[in-house]
Amino acid sequence: MAHVPLRPIGDARARFLDDGEARRHADGLAPRLEQLHARRAEVREGWGSSYAERVRQKGKLTAWERLEALRDADAPVYPFGSFVNWGVEFDQAGKKLRSPGAGVITALTRVHGRWVVVISNDNTVASGSWWPQTPEKIERAQELALRLRIPVAYLVDCSGLFLPEQARSFPGRTGAGHIFKMNSLLSAAGVPQVAGVFGDCIAGGGYMPIISDRVIMTEQAYMVIAGAALIKGAKSQKITSLDIGGPEVHVHQSGCADLRVPDDAACLAAIREELERTPSNGSDFRRGGVQAAEPAFPAAELDLVFPPDHRTVYDVRQVIARLVDRSLFWELMPQRGREMLTGIGRIGGLYAGFVANVQEPVPDPEHRGRLKPGGILYREGIAKIAAFSRACNDDGIPLIWLQDIAGFDIGAEAEAHGLLGYGSSLIYSNSTNSVPMFTVLLRKASGAGYYAMAGLPYEPVLQLATPMARLAVMEGRTLAIATYNTKLDDEFRIATQDPSERATIEQGMAAVEKRIEADMDPYLAASRRDVDEIVSPAELRPWLAALVEAAYQSTGTRRVKNPRIWSLHDLEVLTEGAG
Repeated sequence: MAHVPLRPIGDARARFLDDGEARRHADGLAPRLEQLHARRAEVREGWGSSYAERVRQKGKLTAWERLEALRDADAPVYPFGSFVNWGVEFDQAGKKLRSPGAGVITALTRVHGRWVVVISNDNTVASGSWWPQTPEKIERAQELALRLRIPVAYLVDCSGLFLPEQARSFPGRTGAGHIFKMNSLLSAAGVPQVAGVFGDCIAGGGYMPIISDRVIMTEQAYMVIAGAALIKGAKSQKITSLDIGGPEVHVHQSGCADLRVPDDAACLAAIREELERTPSNGSDFRRGGVQAAEPAFPAAELDLVFPPDHRTVYDVRQVIARLVDRSLFWELMPQRGREMLTGIGRIGGLYAGFVANVQEPVPDPEHRGRLKPGGILYREGIAKIAAFSRACNDDGIPLIWLQDIAGFDIGAEAEAHGLLGYGSSLIYSNSTNSVPMFTVLLRKASGAGYYAMAGLPYEPVLQLATPMARLAVMEGRTLAIATYNTKLDDEFRIATQDPSERATIEQGMAAVEKRIEADMDPYLAASRRDVDEIVSPAELRPWLAALVEAAYQSTGTRRVKNPRIWSLHDLEVLTEGAG
């Protein structure tokens, strides 16, 4: 393989963060992590142990138990979409109902060494019904599989739409019917789909498995356009759902299913056998004989790196040093656009590109001796990451965007420098890239900077956020100042001397800031699917390693160049010593 000049990056924690500061950072993050773990546990409980026990009394496994049985014994499970519908209540006859995780589990795990997307109806939540946002969550998982060309396993136990809320999940471009279009697109792209039907599979739930390459049914399973209750009412027939569409019908008569098995365990074993027949994982070939290795500095230290106050700076190179193998990194164009870091590292033995915001003040190339605030996009930085993004796309290298951005530079000088044009070039690059991109919201994700750095509207394969993430156009305090600008002086202090008017303005500004701060809660973003999953900083490396390996798993579906002919080498030669 060609020489890729990976060099040491980062320092031991004690060299840049003393024990007292580390404890303060850890103490600031601790309540957020405690909240994260508690909320994950609440989602995983579904509707609670009594509903799980009902499932087991029927001789069936719960959705989580099925997922555990399906995965390889040593395989991690990376759920995403965990907090869809978090905090949302649905009113049914005066009773408030929740739909933890929108009533479906979507996760990435390994089966026979292959990364697989698993979509499993949570049969402890209204018998696996589809709630508002359940279809979109399923479609997001299907999209991940389609973008990475990795297999999908459907673990179906679904009684169709949750009918009291049908108006919010049946119609629309991404309503329940769009799941079946995604089934079709996956099939057209040659992505393996294997479905196990474990119980109820009614109406839309009945259509979901049908386009799969293999359909396996247990003795308790049935697939029907309409269940027995509806048919009894419409046609006055005494008949069961199993009579209408059980395995006897669909395996032996209609041909809508391929295999009949006695129970959940046998069905999961059969799914594993089918997945073992799919093309193997191509990532070992792309490693080129280089094995995965841990960073020189523990990834767990990422829980110590970030200050509790989002306005306080930190060294993003220390973050990279705790993400990449052996803490080795090739930083490209380091002398240009210093508010941005771009470079290549291995993660899990595989090359990935990294783009990150530098938080510390950086030299102003236009005014020698002057510093500019970090965490903002200026002209050189925009041009730098646009060129880097295009080169990674040309070379077939997956891109990881680490966002902690306050937005674009503003003002007369910024406009004169043509930031709108440079920003458009970056937006075009990220909009047309075919290489897999993954976005992480570390802290701030503000304004058009969030878009420019491959935010969710620019369709990264997956977008993660830490519990510290703040996603908004403008910070609460800044918006409060903008709202009451006419009442403030040039130093943004309240201009009036009238005590009553001053108190009114203070209360109004505080109310605006409080409302915006609440809107920036990452769980609110996750609830409405503006981020895919919330993870702790220390969990970022294993998550990213899994996603990057999944990006290299499929062979022949996208260009992946060997390092001898990377465009990145040309970039380095052309910019070496510049600045």
